[in-house]
Amino acid sequence: MSLPVHLVPGLDGVAVGDEVTVEGDEAHHAVAVRRLRVGEQVVLTDGRGTSLRGSVTSTGKRVFAVEAEQVTRHERPEPEVVVVQAIPKGDRGELAVEVLTEVGVASVVPWAAARSVAVWKGERAAKSLARWRSTAREAAKQARRSWHPEVAEMASTADVAALVGAADLAVVLHEEATSSLAALDVPASGRIVVVVGPEGGLSEDEVTAFVTAGAVSVRLGAEVLRTSTAGVAAVSALLSRTARWA
Repeated sequence: MSLPVHLVPGLDGVAVGDEVTVEGDEAHHAVAVRRLRVGEQVVLTDGRGTSLRGSVTSTGKRVFAVEAEQVTRHERPEPEVVVVQAIPKGDRGELAVEVLTEVGVASVVPWAAARSVAVWKGERAAKSLARWRSTAREAAKQARRSWHPEVAEMASTADVAALVGAADLAVVLHEEATSSLAALDVPASGRIVVVVGPEGGLSEDEVTAFVTAGAVSVRLGAEVLRTSTAGVAAVSALLSRTARWA
């Protein structure tokens, strides 16, 4: 049975035998909801490459402590994958973030595409971004990731073009593309950027901007995937050709 995973602000300098205190909402959920008990084994992670396994030594209303029995530090996975996700309607954004986190992306960038049905503005933008970040955090714990993904601030098309220009490989998923994802050379390290369009599809101006910046326009196959699942399909295909999935 997998041990429960809890996120803590930092584990820098923690060694075997040290006691780590977990407080706030993370502790409240563990103690009050999951009924964490003294002596139970748990995993703590800081989401930045360090995790520890240990036994619970004490619990309180919104706090518990763990004695570290094993501390592990992981290098950041290479190549790192950034997915630019056009903002979809309803809860499909959270679905996309969840599966992209599970598959191992380093960052998800919400993108206000020209044909996005949903529009993030003002208070709605803040709440939607907070939901995406909460979804990523919980999915990362469920997937037992030592490096948690970042959910960036909402990007414009110009912002996405800049990301594409700085990438070691950038692809734009486009149903009318003639190139195949399978034909690309996938770098062993560096950054891969995958751009996923909205339900209404990419505009010609967007495709032109990204290709001009250095992206390759590709299609996944004969089927047209939904915006919430196209990204995870593309990332899986790319990672299967790297050492990360060897």
